[in-house]
Amino acid sequence: MGLITSETEITTAIPAARLFKAFVTDGDTLIPKIAPQAFKSFGILEGDGGPGTIKQIQMGEGVPSKNVKTRIDALDAEKFEYTYTLLEGDLLNEKIESISYEVVFAPGTDGGTIAKIKTTYTTKGDEAPTEEELNKGKETGMAMFKVVEGYLQQNPDAYV
Repeated sequence: MGLITSETEITTAIPAARLFKAFVTDGDTLIPKIAPQAFKSFGILEGDGGPGTIKQIQMGEGVPSKNVKTRIDALDAEKFEYTYTLLEGDLLNEKIESISYEVVFAPGTDGGTIAKIKTTYTTKGDEAPTEEELNKGKETGMAMFKVVEGYLQQNPDAYV
């Protein structure tokens, strides 16, 4: 078993509090509404929405995978930090046991945000995911960020 880590930073003019509310606090409701081709629904299998909560995510028609199971590892609404792990689903394969995401919405310049995302792949053996597989995951995350960012830009009164 090995670990592979990648880090991404995204800068936006949207304030950290709005991004956190849209992505994390209300993400289970908002994201299927604004990206139904990617996400059909989010449901809690166990827990109260805080750390330890297990969620089942039904993917939309535009996504090759059909469902995934995640666990919330940490949630700090005051610091705008969220950590979760992808435990099961079509996105995992013979190489990858799990994928953990640490997301921090840090205040940026002029009231905006620097979103810092650290992705850690836990591999099943010595064989690592290819650079192409890692880039595909990063591109998917960036696309989802842009969808939420666009929604917030078009709806300036949402999540204030």
